[in-house]
Amino acid sequence: MAVKMKLEKFKGIFPPVPTIVDSTGQLDRQGMARMLDKVIEDGAHGMLILGSGGEFCHMTHKMRLEVAEFALGHVAGRVPVMVGIAAPGTQETIEYGVHAGQHGADAVLVVNPYYATLNADFIYDHYRTVAESLKTPVLLYNFPALTGQDIGLDVIERLACTVPNIIGIKDTIDNISHTREIINRVHAFRRDFIIFSGFDEYLLDTLILGGHGGIPATFNIAPQITGGIYQAFVDKDYDTAFEKQRVLAKLSSLYAVESPFFGVIKECIKATGTDISTEVIAPTKKLSPEKTELAKSILKSANII
Repeated sequence: MAVKMKLEKFKGIFPPVPTIVDSTGQLDRQGMARMLDKVIEDGAHGMLILGSGGEFCHMTHKMRLEVAEFALGHVAGRVPVMVGIAAPGTQETIEYGVHAGQHGADAVLVVNPYYATLNADFIYDHYRTVAESLKTPVLLYNFPALTGQDIGLDVIERLACTVPNIIGIKDTIDNISHTREIINRVHAFRRDFIIFSGFDEYLLDTLILGGHGGIPATFNIAPQITGGIYQAFVDKDYDTAFEKQRVLAKLSSLYAVESPFFGVIKECIKATGTDISTEVIAPTKKLSPEKTELAKSILKSANII
């Protein structure tokens, strides 16, 4: 029962908060504080710092530590915070995890090692070593489109079965059947294993299948939509959930405006009324005026602005 109670705080909407930076690519502390406060005020159940949308992949080691420490200090326990700690090597991943735990992270999110293609045993050993080296709960992060490799259903099932400190997964695969299969396999023996949808538009499907929430970047822009879908589902107000899902289908087009989408999310946040810098970290460049207008047109089509 104690474990179940502990995991209750990981249910719901945990948006990946963008890292607000200045024109030199350094952390804009005032803008970041404004962004963190907005997410909390908009009713997020928690948040993810240094996820894919947080641009961790383009940061120096020093900056990753600075962003994690600042965000955790500013949130100060108001909502649960997950911190992304991914790195290509096991020891570096552990070091980021130890730092996150020291500064109050409620959980850490770990995308599988990237660049080198690993066999299944190597992936399993990586996650097991990380989880057993940390006191902070660990969630798997499966995003093969970016890492180049699926963690693998057998490895996910094996980790859920043998490593208690691994408490869940964010499954970012453009195929809901993959998330369904994780739920079917893992919930057969571990019902409390947290399942988050990675792609925003699969949030409702994931909840229907027995998942627990999502990590949607669109919450930063339109909390009434993704947050509303979750609440409507909990309230069994399915007409409202379906209505908001149709709006989310329009908003999901934002991800195709630019690759990566870092600048798109920031421009949309600003367009919806939050005064933040829309600068991004090199090699990504600030969104062009033409693509900014395209993003705004999508927001207008969904009646967000």
